[in-house]
Amino acid sequence: MDKDSPRPAPRFEVRFAETPAEILETQRLRYRIFAGELGATIDGGDAQIDADQYDAHCKHLTVREMNSGRLVACTRILTDDRAALAGGFYSSGEFDLKMIDSLPGRVMEVGRTCVDADYRGGAVIAVLWSGLADFITSQGFDYLFGCASIGLEDGGASAHALLDQVKAKYLAPHWQHVRPLIPLPAADARPTQKVRMPPLLKAYFSLGAKACGEPYWDRDFNCADVFVLLNVSDMHSRYARHFMARPRETEVVDSQAIMLSHLPKPV
Repeated sequence: MDKDSPRPAPRFEVRFAETPAEILETQRLRYRIFAGELGATIDGGDAQIDADQYDAHCKHLTVREMNSGRLVACTRILTDDRAALAGGFYSSGEFDLKMIDSLPGRVMEVGRTCVDADYRGGAVIAVLWSGLADFITSQGFDYLFGCASIGLEDGGASAHALLDQVKAKYLAPHWQHVRPLIPLPAADARPTQKVRMPPLLKAYFSLGAKACGEPYWDRDFNCADVFVLLNVSDMHSRYARHFMARPRETEVVDSQAIMLSHLPKPV
């Protein structure tokens, strides 16, 4: 391509939801994916939304397709100061978070991340991460944490095999472990096929995050939740160069410029 040729228009835009209607869109997307696609037990009512008491205290980060305006991905951020107003972090319903309270500096929780089934390519998750990185750096956060899920459709055989890999390569030091309130029970069998790490969990580890001990057994979502912690100062430099460019909150991000060739497809 001629260096003087205009760059193609970016396909996606990352920004925070600004109105109740936009937040409602994220709740409907979450319900469609978590309940409709993954079979989670969610009381979504006639409106078919995934909502809880934390939503009002969170910032809701969205990715939209520019041409259609369609919401294609979202995640929510609960900061340390807002968590105090919400009665704690969402993850405190699954783990004992005394370790988080002892961390120096500012912390934020990321959760309810989902991507529309028609857009599960590397570009969308890269754009979402760019928005998260901008918020982390502009607001001066030191740690990011959240849960990444492993499905239990085969009774937990694949989950335990994956957890063995996590313990061997990505385990945090013992002082950074959290205790699950409902531990994952042992599996009766081993997987018969090669297991693949869930894309969101793989993305966390690619950034430099660590797993903080044993997972939580989420019976409503039929999954094992792995608690992961990212020390921003430990973020792998190759990813920091991509994600710490700090575009403005409402700026359009060129997904091709920041997409990583081997970033996993989210589910």
